[in-house]
Amino acid sequence: MTATEIERVHRVREQLPEEGLFAGKDWLTSPEPFRVDPRFAEQLEKLGHWLWKLIRASNLLYFQSKKGKQAAWIADALDAGKPKELKELAIKFRQELPRVIRPDLILTDKGFVISELDSVPGGIGLTAWLSRTYAQLGFDVIGGPAGMLDGFEAIFPEGAIAVSDESETYRPEMRWLRDELVRRSGDKWGVVRAEDWDFGSASNVYRFFELFDLPNLPSSSSLFAAARNGTLHLTPPLKPFIEEKMWFALFWMRPLQEFWRRELSERHWLKLRELIPQTWLLDPAPIPHHAVIPGLGIQNWEELKRFSQKQRAFVLKVSGFSEKAWGSRGVYVGPDLPHQEWAHRIDAALTSFHSNPFILQRFARGHLFRQTFWNEQTDSIEALKGRVRLCPYYFVVSDHEVKLGGALATIVPPDKKLVHGMRDAIMVPAAVG
Repeated sequence: MTATEIERVHRVREQLPEEGLFAGKDWLTSPEPFRVDPRFAEQLEKLGHWLWKLIRASNLLYFQSKKGKQAAWIADALDAGKPKELKELAIKFRQELPRVIRPDLILTDKGFVISELDSVPGGIGLTAWLSRTYAQLGFDVIGGPAGMLDGFEAIFPEGAIAVSDESETYRPEMRWLRDELVRRSGDKWGVVRAEDWDFGSASNVYRFFELFDLPNLPSSSSLFAAARNGTLHLTPPLKPFIEEKMWFALFWMRPLQEFWRRELSERHWLKLRELIPQTWLLDPAPIPHHAVIPGLGIQNWEELKRFSQKQRAFVLKVSGFSEKAWGSRGVYVGPDLPHQEWAHRIDAALTSFHSNPFILQRFARGHLFRQTFWNEQTDSIEALKGRVRLCPYYFVVSDHEVKLGGALATIVPPDKKLVHGMRDAIMVPAAVG
């Protein structure tokens, strides 16, 4: 421990906004960012372009399925459980796509895997604050001290940021983001409560709420009316199919390989196959007696239920449009579950296929990295060897320009299977060093 490390921690803590950044939540402070080498940072820069191509291709595949140019079951699965009005509006805004892309990267012994892809991500304000704060300490943070602010302003130059009560944990960070943008460029942004906001009163709205939450918004009638009338520019758009986790399963399906290769390019398709873990859609439809499920070598899902604990190196996730589809609520790690509960979760997933589909994904065990942190009780610097989730934030400025604004690293103790923000996690920006 050095005095310099303690001084850096206190400088970070002193700059915390009075309201905080996450309502009612805290994290462990480190005297330094999470360091990555220049080659890794260069790969992160390229990843945003690859993922943007994947999202554009996903949008195309959905509409080709709706038109009969691809199999109808693709759109049927993506539309499962969605209200009619949302499905109709998704068609109306066919060309609209999310302008913020945040993958969850799990750092492993062999590199990283993309466990999820989020287009309504939390952490934008937090990462902006962390990036600026650690840059002021002299670190070469990814995206630079203002990369997150620059990126958000580029995709959303003015308007209202609508945050729902379901997402109220993130309201303080969006207020901080608004205040910084106003300080830089004038009073062109506001943070509003989505439940009582008149969506017809503003032409530009940044949506910071999940679409499953719409029935809880008394203001949703004004949202739908403004969207139908064409007076509202909403980002991310009202396209729930884009926000499904099952896209990773569709990416791995053999009948769709030629589509992905054509739309992504052979090189990018092969690269993403290295990064996206093999994923399956838990569809209860019977499998022909002479066939097996690719990659699993089983003839039906009953066999999966009988897998031993060692064989169950999988994660079961609800795909989307559910209150359990974010924040690791609807995620079940196979090795952690007793046999009976594992079998029960698979049965429940198959039963809910027509309303809330589930996916099965290979579990990626994170490598252990050493990161220092401040022990508040002793006012000393200690070290944690933990698993890392790295979240780079990409801002899609145009079809040809995707900016990496910054990257948030969450380091959790080694006994945590799911790498997610929590009281005993370290949260820092990533930096080259």
